[in-house]
Amino acid sequence: MPFEFTETKLVDVILVTPKVFPDSRGSFWECYKKSDFAANGIADDFVQDNHSISHKNVVRGLHFQRPPQDQAKLVRCTAGVVFDVVVDIRCGSPTFGQWEGFTLSSDNRKILYVPTGFAHGFASLADNSELSYKVSQEFHAPSEGSVAWDDSDLKIDWPVDSPMISEADQGNPLLRQLPDVFQF
Repeated sequence: MPFEFTETKLVDVILVTPKVFPDSRGSFWECYKKSDFAANGIADDFVQDNHSISHKNVVRGLHFQRPPQDQAKLVRCTAGVVFDVVVDIRCGSPTFGQWEGFTLSSDNRKILYVPTGFAHGFASLADNSELSYKVSQEFHAPSEGSVAWDDSDLKIDWPVDSPMISEADQGNPLLRQLPDVFQF
């Protein structure tokens, strides 16, 4: 199998490490194979691919889409390096309100599965870091939701000194201010 699937401390979040096949020309690896992912608990039907480029110290998030347009995501860094964060926002989950951070980079090639019911964000740790991600629902602006990237209850340890935050991400609600959007 060309992938290693690793459970994380957050229920249902999976870190995927692809097997890389190097040779004298460079290297090759598969970054998604529906049958292997489904056999390891990632059976979402991904319908849209997104790509972002961020300068160093940019923090984006924490974002999600509300049901019935809720999105699962497969996230990978194709250039640079990011600190990728997921927060469990599913009421009744044993890990509700907990977060976990992962270093995703073009060097480690790791892929993060973010199921529905999680807020997602990242900090770019290099100039021109690029994220490519598959989502299970098309973007739907009326379903957009967010949690404050700096929610003091979450205590996310962002590894940036002077984060650059978009105007849209300033003033997002705290997790405790959100209605019960997702149930475990």
